[in-house]
Amino acid sequence: MAQSKKFVFRVAQENGAWTTEINRRVTSRVSVVTTSQVGFATEAEAQAWGQAKVQELLQATNINELNKRRAMKDTH
Repeated sequence: MAQSKKFVFRVAQENGAWTTEINRRVTSRVSVVTTSQVGFATEAEAQAWGQAKVQELLQATNINELNKRRAMKDTH
């Protein structure tokens, strides 16, 4: 299971189909489901999708933080 401080994914089986949820940690006590996908045929497919999505979200988060830092640097 791919984990970071900000994002984690969970895989569960519901009614014969596999579901993946991407959870984002908002605060130390609160986490929110960012996105989910239902209907995977196998657990491996669900895990692969979860890992790819977490990596995508981490890259997007890093780019946004970098842009904010650059904007602050340019204004000063």
